[in-house]
Amino acid sequence: MTMHAVRVARMFDGERLVDGGVLVLLDEGRIAEVHRGSAEAPEDWPVREEPNGTLLPGLVDAHVHLCADAGPDALGRLADRPESDLDGVVEASLRTHLAAGVTTVRDLGDRRDAVLHWRDRRVRNDLPTVVGSGAPLTSVGGHCWSLGGEASGVDGIREAVRLRVAAGADLVKVMASGGVFTPGTDTTRPQFTDEELTAALTQAHDLGLPVTAHAHALSAVEQALRVGVDGIEHCTCVTAAGARVPAELADRLAASGVAVCATLGTDPAVVTPPEVVEMAARAGLSEAALRDGVATLQRAGVRLVAGSDAGLGPAKPHGILPETLVEYVVCGISATVALAAATSVGAEVCGLGRRKGRVRPGFEADLLIVDGDPTSDITVLRRPLAVYLAGDLVR
Repeated sequence: MTMHAVRVARMFDGERLVDGGVLVLLDEGRIAEVHRGSAEAPEDWPVREEPNGTLLPGLVDAHVHLCADAGPDALGRLADRPESDLDGVVEASLRTHLAAGVTTVRDLGDRRDAVLHWRDRRVRNDLPTVVGSGAPLTSVGGHCWSLGGEASGVDGIREAVRLRVAAGADLVKVMASGGVFTPGTDTTRPQFTDEELTAALTQAHDLGLPVTAHAHALSAVEQALRVGVDGIEHCTCVTAAGARVPAELADRLAASGVAVCATLGTDPAVVTPPEVVEMAARAGLSEAALRDGVATLQRAGVRLVAGSDAGLGPAKPHGILPETLVEYVVCGISATVALAAATSVGAEVCGLGRRKGRVRPGFEADLLIVDGDPTSDITVLRRPLAVYLAGDLVR
């Protein structure tokens, strides 16, 4: 359908709620006009009416693992999985995201650039937009080494970044600390020297790409901030004594403008296996500590983006981003700020802020309609009424 319209009770435009009735005209995959109040659609334009609906930009999940199937040890099992199997996993993952209202994802855990290769071969545009890092850079034997991103030394790091650019990556992800799901790595210490991380950043920026750093360790967060990365994933600030975000560090993060993706949110219907709970506890990563850390970041005014870490395991299925936003609100973040983190801010962090993430004339018509007002009840995001991708109704 080329030209059509949507009328709803209210709209979250990417920054704020607009109440009192909204009519949005869609034409050739873009938002043509936005009218408040009782405006009428042009004659012969079909109109979808949702009298209690809220229209939002399609959601942006800024931290996913499309190659991972959300089964037990999903990332670990990728080491032995042939690339020929991965196209189907990537597409199934994206369809699940789309059904939840997510129209753009940022993939940060590619296995040997399989997502980038899939994207190069893509011939249809009926799935979410994919921003990808390729395989994350990690130390030899470091966190997620099996994804194919091992590098060491300044020259090795520079060459690894160059290869990401050649593969078509949109950003570089660096595993600045160890991770929970890679045995033998340390969540309390950096994986690279300052010189190596600086080399990654300088090479990436010289070639036009931003850098985001996976950082659980407090020392790795400090290192990433010192070097000047563009984004920090997790930012849990783990030490031998547990996970806690110092208030003064949060203030410095806010002043720097770095984007922090806290990766909260799990499926409430899934019981996390005891061995996973124990593994996280050994790293100091309790639910209470994670929520407290996000609350500290929010109070300081840190630029938060929404990402779910989808695909890691049964409690982190694809399409789980609504739960991330529910968790943000539980942490004391206002629903408006949480929604912005998953729309306008998410689009900006993904480098798409000029065409996605807002309900605005000229922007792409990636849209979500939910029943009710998510600024007063964020849980309505769990029940999408309709999802549009480039103006086409896909749910």
